[in-house]
Amino acid sequence: MSISNPSNFSAELSPEKISKKWLWLTLGLIGVAAVSASAGALLAVSISSTPLMQSRLSREEARAFNPDQAVASGKNLQLPTLTRPVNIMVLGVKVLTTDLENPPANAENLGYQALVNSLDGLSDTMLMVRFDPAQRKLVVLSIPRDTRTWVQGIGLTKLNAANSDGGPALAAKATSELLGDITIDRYIRINVQGVEKLLDALGGVKLYVPQDMRYQDDSQHLYINLKQGEQHLNGAQALQFLRFRYDNLGDIGRVQRQQMFMRALMEQALNPATLARLPQILSVIQANIDTNLSVEELVALVGFAGQSDRPKAQMLMVPGEFSTADQFEASYWLPNQVKLDALVAQYFGTQPPAASEGAMRSERLEPEVESFAPIQVAIQDSTGKLDTAKLLKTLSAAGYGGGFVDHPWSQRLEQTQIIAQQGDGEAAEAIRQTLGFGEVQIESTGNLESNITIRMGQDALGSRAIAPLRSNPSPTSTPSPSPAALADPKS
Repeated sequence: MSISNPSNFSAELSPEKISKKWLWLTLGLIGVAAVSASAGALLAVSISSTPLMQSRLSREEARAFNPDQAVASGKNLQLPTLTRPVNIMVLGVKVLTTDLENPPANAENLGYQALVNSLDGLSDTMLMVRFDPAQRKLVVLSIPRDTRTWVQGIGLTKLNAANSDGGPALAAKATSELLGDITIDRYIRINVQGVEKLLDALGGVKLYVPQDMRYQDDSQHLYINLKQGEQHLNGAQALQFLRFRYDNLGDIGRVQRQQMFMRALMEQALNPATLARLPQILSVIQANIDTNLSVEELVALVGFAGQSDRPKAQMLMVPGEFSTADQFEASYWLPNQVKLDALVAQYFGTQPPAASEGAMRSERLEPEVESFAPIQVAIQDSTGKLDTAKLLKTLSAAGYGGGFVDHPWSQRLEQTQIIAQQGDGEAAEAIRQTLGFGEVQIESTGNLESNITIRMGQDALGSRAIAPLRSNPSPTSTPSPSPAALADPKS
């Protein structure tokens, strides 16, 4: 039977058989592509119309994902490549037996809340990922699961409820509105069991665990026990790392560790050794991942990620603050809509909302609209040998008025990291030039109260080349303790 016509191919096979066929054909595609890009491209095009979905969207639901706009092309006997910037919503879902009216028979009467291989629950992890082929940039925006926003049919609530109540389409609508009506092209949903299996299929991940992590919940059979330090984590251990949120930063601390994890995984996963693991990887995708990406689009995304400068991937987080006990009964992450609109406009290529529209959204979402504040710099020393107070004075003399010394960073760093905590890469680069050493990272793993977090490495020892680069004098005071310390991480 010829498969040159995808519509005929689909008509003669059941959805289940098609699903298995495209998985193994995709495996063949990637293997053949290693020898012949032209042959691989022909195979990709022949099955490009088959989405990798576990559940079908209605016609109305599909409209939430820009279905009529092509994402990739495999013309001229080439492997599929991205044809335009693409925004993809990624949801990590955790479902327990108690979340379902009719849990699977093998998960009943166990005496505890067991994890279920389902995608219809609360989304514990929420990401908006932008692949931009023109600028060769990869941007990841983490959205805390407790973000308070408007969800159609529910009202003002935590964003993670959208997937549970209305699946990926409702989650996309709520997320798009939160982010200023950003276009969401495709979605990916994966449950926590799938994450564990996928990481095992990839061979685990090597990363630095920033603190001892211990937690026990017998009601869920959730046991976390990781030691601080450089480790190679298998799937089960990586899942412990990703699920841990039992410290003074709660879910926001988990978001920061997820960004550390993603950066480590991106730098390790896309390498020649991964090719030998493709059968395992594709098997996990078939059983645990739901997406409206087609095979052609998936190949194009993987190809883009493989060719991009992954260490320079930009990782952001929705700016905001923890709610307090006197504001709401539940704990929320309250987005700062003014900062969020500016961040999305800069990194996702959107236009900032009109003043009237922004005012309406701000009123409904109740953010704290802040006036201009000087750049706040936090210093974390990984060397134990630096006069950080003197460094603060140097930065102040260079025009950076606000600053404070944070807790030391436990990991020994060879190179200083200048972290643009809120996405201000220009300010981070200006500080790097002022110091004369270090590297800029756009991510949200630094101190929450800072605009820029400087993690001092070995390259800072003995350096005296700290000259002012620009003048930006602004009187300020040392910030008060973070409200994050007052938040209840278990809410």
